[in-house]
Amino acid sequence: MKKIVGIFLLLLCCINQRVEAADPYLVKSAPREVYVSPKGYDENSGTKSSPFKTLRKAVEVAKPGTTVYIRGGVYYEKLIISRSGTKQNPISFRNYRNERPLISGGKIKSGSTDGGLVTIKNKSYITIQGLNIGHFSTLKEQNTPCGILVEGSGKDLRIINNHIFDIKTAHKTGNAHGIAFYGSEAPRSLKNIEISGNLLENLTLGFSEALTLNGNVKKFIVHANTIRDVNNIGIDVIGFEKIAPNEKFDQAREGIISENRIYNVSSYLNPAYKQEYSAGGIYVDGGKDVVIKHNVSSHNDLGIEIASEHYGKQTKNVKVLKNMIYENRFTGISVGGYDKKRGGTLNTFIAQNILYGNDTLKMDGGQLLMQYHATHNIISDNIMVSVKSNLLLANLHHSNKYNQLNNNVYLNKSSDTVNRWIWNGQEIEIPTSYPPGFFNKSFF
Repeated sequence: MKKIVGIFLLLLCCINQRVEAADPYLVKSAPREVYVSPKGYDENSGTKSSPFKTLRKAVEVAKPGTTVYIRGGVYYEKLIISRSGTKQNPISFRNYRNERPLISGGKIKSGSTDGGLVTIKNKSYITIQGLNIGHFSTLKEQNTPCGILVEGSGKDLRIINNHIFDIKTAHKTGNAHGIAFYGSEAPRSLKNIEISGNLLENLTLGFSEALTLNGNVKKFIVHANTIRDVNNIGIDVIGFEKIAPNEKFDQAREGIISENRIYNVSSYLNPAYKQEYSAGGIYVDGGKDVVIKHNVSSHNDLGIEIASEHYGKQTKNVKVLKNMIYENRFTGISVGGYDKKRGGTLNTFIAQNILYGNDTLKMDGGQLLMQYHATHNIISDNIMVSVKSNLLLANLHHSNKYNQLNNNVYLNKSSDTVNRWIWNGQEIEIPTSYPPGFFNKSFF
């Protein structure tokens, strides 16, 4: 009998060893909290009283269910996430209480100034929260420095309450991002994304954007962020750039952009754009099925732009609702490709927005601009008020078809006694004594 029991225990031991080898997380339970401090040592245990020194060590130790608390101070290294969490046990990297640690690229060698100071690739169930991320720049055209870079595929990713600043390309035709999501696989996507409460400022972006979602990205929320003082587009939802290997999936989609504040966005001094006022606060360029609501976009080149930069491709099914859009340099809201060689805008619903005092540089963008290839769009129940410019609405081209204006209010607070319209590229002047609804229920 003792011999049988001994054989059984030996078999049980072998089974346990094989299970542990198959799943290393079962060898030792994951630490629930890990601490990092510039005053620590990587030989420490990683507790609050005995913290690690480097982010690299914390990443190595963190397992599903771990929260890595990053203490105040400066970390001159990248934070590269190497392991996914799980739905029940995500992994978080965050600040400790009211401390604001800085992940700095200030001492990273020039050859490493590509990619993200924080990088997540093909990982899921990760939160990045409460970090300062900045001082990361390049002189090289081929490098793209990012504050936070997420790429590949993955799900349940949260970027919350971070401050991202001084990310810079110094090359005249370079690229940089504050936050970038690149869905570069198919059919697997980057999905279930939250980007909320972040401050992005003082970014030198070249041809790129402060906050971008590009390629196979879906089911995202971009909420309550502030973006200011950047030299290209604030928030961009992009498609058709061959980021995903399958064109069917190469559109960012099914997202909500809400309660963001975007201001002081302009490409005028950006050497990549040669003194053009072309940067939008919010831009959907080739994306689809997006709701843009309750945002404030002001003192930018364009308030909100819905278009496609790829000929024959459509940005479609976008709702622009209850936004406050004021004092932008070129126009308040723009739909349609920016020239005849671009794509267009299809099935956009623009309703209950306030467009006040846009076209401050009198560039004939008016409060609302219809450019090229804009079809089957509805503009309804908006208030449009011209102040410096007396141009209310500009419809540039006869390629804009089957669009509808309903129940909008048009007001002129400028010193001119006529309201200007541009209709299929032709000037129309209407005395301000005409009723505000003169152009309502029109199709063009």
